[in-house]
Amino acid sequence: MIVKGRIAVIGITHIQGQVKGPKGRQAGVRFLVDSGATYSVLPGNVWERIGLKAKRKMGFTLAEGTTIERPVSEAYVVLPQGEAHTPVVLGEDGDQALLGVVTLEILGLVFNPFDRTLKPMRVLMC
Repeated sequence: MIVKGRIAVIGITHIQGQVKGPKGRQAGVRFLVDSGATYSVLPGNVWERIGLKAKRKMGFTLAEGTTIERPVSEAYVVLPQGEAHTPVVLGEDGDQALLGVVTLEILGLVFNPFDRTLKPMRVLMC
C-alpha cells in the first residue's frame, strides 16, 4: 500500500499520460494504474496548472477505511492507448496521480495484472 498525502492506494504499475483543461492547458502526468480506485485523481499542482474548477464534491472511502471529501471535475486524458474526457478527483498537493476504473472503462481498457499492461476491453453490445 502506498500513502501519499491523505489518499491511500494500492497499485502495481505506472503509465505516462497528458491531461488537458477546458482552455487547452496541459500537463504531463505519471499515473499509478489503480484498478481499486473508482475515479482518477490529479494532484493539486496538476489540476491547478491546467485550470480545472470543481463541479461538485463527493465522499470517498480510502483503503484503510477513512472517509474524505474531495472536489470532482472533468479533464481530457491522453494515454498511448487512447484519449477521452473523464471525471477526475481534484486531489491535494502530494496526492498520487491515479488512473481509476471509470477512466479505463471510458477508454475501453482493462488492466492485465499478469504483464502489468493496459489492454483493449472486450465490449458487449446488449
